[in-house]
Amino acid sequence: MTGNRKLRRRRPDRPRLIAHRILGAVTQQDAYANLETARVLAEAGLEARDAGFVTELVSGTCRLLGTYDRILAAASGRDSFDPALADALRLGTHQLLSMRVGPHAAIATTVDLAAATVGEKVAGLTNAVLRKVAARDLEGWVEHLARAEDDLGRLALRTHHPRWIAQAYVDLLGDEAEEALAANNVPPVPTLVVRPGLASVDELEGEPTARSPFGARRAGNPADVPAVREGRAGVQDEGSQLAALALAETATPTGPWLDLCAGPGGKAALLAGLAIGQGSTLLASELQPHRAELVAQALRAYDGPHRPVTVAADGTRPAWPASTFAKVMADVPCTGLGALRRRPESRWRRQPQSLAGLVPLQRRLLVTALDSALPGGVVAYVTCSPHRDETEGVLDAVLAGRDDVTREATTQLWPHRDGTDAMFVALLRRS
Repeated sequence: MTGNRKLRRRRPDRPRLIAHRILGAVTQQDAYANLETARVLAEAGLEARDAGFVTELVSGTCRLLGTYDRILAAASGRDSFDPALADALRLGTHQLLSMRVGPHAAIATTVDLAAATVGEKVAGLTNAVLRKVAARDLEGWVEHLARAEDDLGRLALRTHHPRWIAQAYVDLLGDEAEEALAANNVPPVPTLVVRPGLASVDELEGEPTARSPFGARRAGNPADVPAVREGRAGVQDEGSQLAALALAETATPTGPWLDLCAGPGGKAALLAGLAIGQGSTLLASELQPHRAELVAQALRAYDGPHRPVTVAADGTRPAWPASTFAKVMADVPCTGLGALRRRPESRWRRQPQSLAGLVPLQRRLLVTALDSALPGGVVAYVTCSPHRDETEGVLDAVLAGRDDVTREATTQLWPHRDGTDAMFVALLRRS
């Protein structure tokens, strides 16, 4: 029996083995959970049920990663594990506390997984730690860990966010912060968008979005939709669609349009179609050549006299003359705190010091965007982050030194209010 048991441990079921592989890429190689999951599953050929299990196991574990690490530390009395063992324990903890997997199955399969990926020597430790984890449910563990916390720490624990992110939400929303943080834990239904003039919303085979006339929500694999496969539609959150529409619908002089930080190309593709509809041409600029290639792929279906142009260029050192563009999109690199429901690992990967490197870049890019606009032209300053340092803080710092810019409108979207990512959009007119 012992020999058979050991043999069985060395053969974990394939979905859990795949989930462990994906999670390792996320935690040890800084891969993005959603992209790595899609890539691996496309090659794995799993049945739909098993693919769904892998997706939930990976995304759910990433979403509560920091909470699970605290639970594992409390259950084991250890501050760290071998990286591969830590990932196996995290997956087991998610099954025990957040999935409909029986305790015996969750523990046994995780022991098998750990023995196969780390070594038989960790089987006993894995079993012991997970049995202690199983002694409480998730709510019980949160209550147990919260005893040593202040009010902010308890809020961060209840909503499964780092303390600094919880503080940022409290600063912005006060008592509404808990609802907003909780909304980050609800995975969104994928939102698709047509390329204007190339496809209709009916072709997306989903429920039309509430505010964008170009989008629809549809569960399942977006690549199953012919228009997506053909490049006539893509995947884009409704908040991003609304940011592009806000710029497109603002009156400006006639002239070309610029997407200053265009990668990976979703917003550029929508802007290109809107520009063509107004008789204009979009220039899509992206710093990194491989991301510029992604932009070009997103724009590949457009043709004709106003076909969009893609360049690899540094937005802080523009490759075009000043005062050139009627409309400028500056969707700047940011912490991504507004897309935590779609990028579950980001909340644990980002640190407060991330702001120190991003905010100066955001300011320089906004300066370029404003200088690139024609007199009377409009710049949309956009971040997928609600953090004040990346939104109003950047605007205040840049506009304080300029008398040629006026604010036309400012909007902050929220998942719990608007059903979108927490996009910030400011429309600025160069006078």
